[in-house]
Amino acid sequence: MTKKYGFLFLKGMAMGAADVVPGVSGGTIAFITNIYETLIHALSQFDSRAIQLLLKGQFKDFWTHINGTFLAVLFAGIFTSVLSLAALLSHALETHPIQLWSFFFGLVFASIFIVGKQVSRWQWFTYLSFAVGTVIAFWITTLPASAGSDTYPYLILCGALAICAMILPGISGSFILLLLGAYATILEAIADRTLGIIAAVGIGAVVGLLSFTKLLKWVFSKYHDLTVALLSGFLLGSLNKIWPWKKNLVTFTKHPGTPEEEVVPIVTQNLTPDEWWPIALVMGLCGVALVFGLEWAGNKKSKPIQ
Repeated sequence: MTKKYGFLFLKGMAMGAADVVPGVSGGTIAFITNIYETLIHALSQFDSRAIQLLLKGQFKDFWTHINGTFLAVLFAGIFTSVLSLAALLSHALETHPIQLWSFFFGLVFASIFIVGKQVSRWQWFTYLSFAVGTVIAFWITTLPASAGSDTYPYLILCGALAICAMILPGISGSFILLLLGAYATILEAIADRTLGIIAAVGIGAVVGLLSFTKLLKWVFSKYHDLTVALLSGFLLGSLNKIWPWKKNLVTFTKHPGTPEEEVVPIVTQNLTPDEWWPIALVMGLCGVALVFGLEWAGNKKSKPIQ
């Protein structure tokens, strides 16, 4: 049992590391490690029944109802990763961007096949769903960032949309915040501990997560193959965002004038590969190998965690 939860904690850390990077989704990691539908089901259990159990003081039944141990271990891994790896990944993106983006490109590219394998039978309507997902994700990656707003209703909306994106394979919550113009506002609020902004985004995230997971659970139960094909398309379309060779057209500077100053690209243009392509190819293949390794580990530990 301890070993089982140890693997789950590591999967959470992998999800957290992916969510830190604009363009990569933690939902992708959840899918290829075979815990995605378990996660969606557990989150959707925060319903009226869960509230009744809490109000009656039946905490053990409440914990069982929401698969609490699964969620606690997974989110512990996510938060541990975000807190410990965020700075490391940010530094790597600054110093070795082509190598790191190549790794992520290989990871997401291989994930297309892993997710697509879960379609029981590919037919014309699943291919159409795949094409629609590809177009939507590609279109999202080409959108310019908006000026945004720092009003609480807008930040609640941003939190809801970003958390929904985070649990969808192929769509990055961090990138959605960039598009909405809230990325800088939220990062500064976290750095300055501006509780009002943090609370507004948190409320939006909770509302978005609990409502969207119920929709996802229903869609998976009714239209499993169409949904998986759509998510596979999201992965393919998102590759435009994580192409390793880019030219920054518009940037944002986090924490200007401080030791933590960091330039974040907002609008980029894809370029043809340069002399770094052999190393990029190796890193991409490492990403591919990691995905198939995670799938193997996920299948080996595929029994639901209660």
